[in-house]
Amino acid sequence: MSLFSGWSYRAKHEGAARDGAARLSRRLALGLLVAAALTSSFAVKTKAADSELQRVLAPSGKLRAGLYTGTPTSYLPSQSGEPKGVGYELGKALAQRLGVPYEPVVFPKNADVLDAVKTGKADVAFTNASAARAKEMDFAQPYLQIELGYLVPQGSKVSSIDTVDTKGNRIGVTLGSSSEGELSRDLHNAELVRAATFPIAVDMLKKGQIDAFATNKATLFELSDKIPGSKVLDGHWGYERHAIAIPKGRDAGREFVRAFTADVMSNGLVAAAMERAGLRGAQVATTK
Repeated sequence: MSLFSGWSYRAKHEGAARDGAARLSRRLALGLLVAAALTSSFAVKTKAADSELQRVLAPSGKLRAGLYTGTPTSYLPSQSGEPKGVGYELGKALAQRLGVPYEPVVFPKNADVLDAVKTGKADVAFTNASAARAKEMDFAQPYLQIELGYLVPQGSKVSSIDTVDTKGNRIGVTLGSSSEGELSRDLHNAELVRAATFPIAVDMLKKGQIDAFATNKATLFELSDKIPGSKVLDGHWGYERHAIAIPKGRDAGREFVRAFTADVMSNGLVAAAMERAGLRGAQVATTK
């Protein structure tokens, strides 16, 4: 092969290589442009979807979380620093996931929270998902399971869970609670005494006005710390399964709330919130 023909051969193949590289570069550039366009389109759709979810789940522009004070399942105020409580923390995380400001709305008792959800004055609540409540609000799957039991003061004539339903016994419940609803059907001999709030129930136990107080054990352990000599009885008479509730008519947000619940159960947020609040007598619900 001559010098000229060798040069010609190299030039031709180098040119072809350059052309190939140029075509590859153009294809890569086109691919990036398409990907960018798809990403941009996806981002717009995602933003629109988020905006719609915000309108459905937080119509005021803020996520108004209905909470009630005095229990680690919902809200425990703090003299210094941020409040604690599983409901409080889940509400905060849900607001962040939605991309809206968080507005805790704290009530003295759970019945007020339930009323706020039913009337649309609260956007979300964290409470026992009973069959009766499911008729008035929509629930995601449970994230927390808690034993139901009894707290008795020192010297109470109620010595075990088996002796609760005895004539002459006075059993306290919170007015409007699921415990009131269930025990009004299940107790046939003991007298059911309603207390408006947990502090009132504590005062009644201290004064001997009731022989036992019934609710979930997470709350009972919290109340027992305020009553020297009191104890939570062994055993249980049922379970509460806490779940996120939203008002009826917000169906477009239900799957979002269910997905959020699954996430906070699996990523440890529920367990961490329980630990920070000192929640006892409860466990993270099993995933169905």
